[in-house]
This record gives sequence, C-alpha cells and structure tokens, in this order.
Amino acid sequence: MDKCLLIIYSPPALEETLVDWLLEQDQLSGFSTAEAYGHGSRQEGMSLQEQVSGRQKRIQFTLHAEQKVITGLIEQLKIEFAGTNLHFIQIPLTDCGSI
Repeated sequence: MDKCLLIIYSPPALEETLVDWLLEQDQLSGFSTAEAYGHGSRQEGMSLQEQVSGRQKRIQFTLHAEQKVITGLIEQLKIEFAGTNLHFIQIPLTDCGSI
C-alpha cells in the first residue's frame, strides 16, 4: 500500500474556497476539517491580537489517498493557491481503513 496522509493548514478566509476545491477532486473519497491554532515566533502576517496571544487561527484539512494522488494534489495546490499562506505536511502511511 502506497498511501499517504496529507494535512493542509489554511488561513480561515480560504476555508470555503479550499473545501469547494477539494470536493471537486474526483480522486478523493473525502476529507475532514478542524479548527487549529498555529504557534511560533514568526509574526509576519499576524494581527495585533494574534501577536499578543501568540497564536494564529488556522483551518486543518486532513485526507489520505494513494501517494501519486497526494503528490498530484500538492502540485495543483502549489499552482492554484500560490502565495495564499497554505502549509502542508505529507506523511507515508503503513495502514489505514475502517473498522
């Protein structure tokens, strides 16, 4: 099995756009979203409130698929969402499924 987990962190303003974009990807069976917060020393792009609180609200998208599908999605994201401050993590999976 050559499956991967893809985690995408998005600014909240892009949530609906990214939901729609992912739903248009026929090779995906689904994905999940969750509210998340990014923490770090980089304050670029943070509001004053975020700088004071030390966290930035993000939307986390989680999905898994065949590695070639994930690789293709990442390449498309880099083109269609260039400069939008998305962050992604790709992780190989040893197993996944429903019980």
